[in-house]
Amino acid sequence: MTSTALKEPVRRTPPGAAREPRRRTGRIRRVGLPYLLLLPALLLELLVHLVPMVIGIVMSFKELTQFYIRDWGSAPWSGLGNYEVSVDFDAPVGEALLHSFLTTVGFTLLSVGLCWLVGTAAAIFMQDTFRGRGLLRALFLVPYALPVYAAVITWVFMFQHDNGLVNHVLHDQLHLTDEPSFWLIGDNSFYALLAVSVWKGWPFAFLIVMAGLQNIPKELYEAAALDGAGVWQQIRRITLPSLRPVNQVLVLVLFLWTFNDFNTPYVLFGKSAPEAADLISVHIYQASFVTWNFGTGSAMSVLLLLFLLAVTGAYLLFTSRGRRTADG
Repeated sequence: MTSTALKEPVRRTPPGAAREPRRRTGRIRRVGLPYLLLLPALLLELLVHLVPMVIGIVMSFKELTQFYIRDWGSAPWSGLGNYEVSVDFDAPVGEALLHSFLTTVGFTLLSVGLCWLVGTAAAIFMQDTFRGRGLLRALFLVPYALPVYAAVITWVFMFQHDNGLVNHVLHDQLHLTDEPSFWLIGDNSFYALLAVSVWKGWPFAFLIVMAGLQNIPKELYEAAALDGAGVWQQIRRITLPSLRPVNQVLVLVLFLWTFNDFNTPYVLFGKSAPEAADLISVHIYQASFVTWNFGTGSAMSVLLLLFLLAVTGAYLLFTSRGRRTADG
């Protein structure tokens, strides 16, 4: 007997249901792939920066001297003793640290201000089209592109007392000084360090400001010129207000770089910088690796970190509040 078997109804999956898991998997891959690619850089950042930072903070609470270098973990705990020594401004260690801090603050303010001023002036000047502008732009970026050690060592030879180029120009050629000056010792060391810092840092300001100027519509300058505004009025009313977001980031980056700069004074003066050019980065190095008191040097480093975090937070709060006020 032949009979036709009853067949169960075939359940067909809606077309969108089969694609949904695939879409979800593809979305997870697209979202997770960037983080997966960033994972090696994050691990390297953790290894290079965060781990030494934590170790330095731990060292700041220990009496770590040359007697415990081989096994620094066995150094006795000092609590806040290293911090008390560092901030005791009536004692020699605290007084020297305060002098170095004030010197660094003055040096940083002058260097950042001059770098911004020279870089902004050069960037505005380079906005005009003229023959050789591309070559001049490339020459402006040479100090920024040169390795720090090669550039600063060149300045060391230029600042030599007997046969340096600086004394040759100022004393022999222009007769601006009565006798050749000592630029790498005494009070003149501060001005020598400032000159090298500005020479090395202003091309970065020039590059950032020049990039920011590209976003300002030329129609604004044309309308201002038709209204009778001069060059200085255009710079004051159009250029500087339009560059405010760029300048806010630029000034902060220059401040942090200059305040923490170690390579320039170390290559320029060596391990023992003159008192007039005793920047806090070199001072902490001397406290750690010259006197072999790593606990006190670590405490100074932590205090420097807290100061920079406080200044950065206050600066960002002030600039963001000013931006909201201007937008409102």
